[in-house]
Amino acid sequence: MSRLPGRQHAVNVKAGAETRTPAGDALTELIIPTIRLRALFTTAGEAIARPAGQTLARWLVLEAVAQAPRTVAQIARTMGLTRQSVQRVADLLERDGLTAYAENPDHRRAQLVRLTPHGLQALRTIQQAQRVWADAVGAEIGEAELRRTGAVLDLLLRVMVNRRQQGRY
Repeated sequence: MSRLPGRQHAVNVKAGAETRTPAGDALTELIIPTIRLRALFTTAGEAIARPAGQTLARWLVLEAVAQAPRTVAQIARTMGLTRQSVQRVADLLERDGLTAYAENPDHRRAQLVRLTPHGLQALRTIQQAQRVWADAVGAEIGEAELRRTGAVLDLLLRVMVNRRQQGRY
């Protein structure tokens, strides 16, 4: 019976709340909305890509090679994904004629992924739909607010990448 009050106290105390700084609390309060926002962006991306017969993953790979051919590993690093997951998507895009593999003068085994005319047409269709969506959502929030938020997210991203590289999650 003497353990019950101690256990009850442990249940009533907000775990770890007394150990975080105000900045730590602010970051913690940002995490859940950010995760929810990622899910909503994913849903929106899938809806935007669907009329062009694509998925969000396929759209992202098409976008990654829109300016210049790149290797699967380069695409994966830029997107923060595994090479294997990007390879699967790149192979599907190639099978469907949206991309093609090309020789890489810098590396014999790592081929370049490049857009085909069919891939460029699909990407342009998606980009037009994304423009309409972004303009509408952006108008609801406002440019100034979005730019401030973007600057904070860029800073947070840099800090998180730096910490990961240092092994300090």
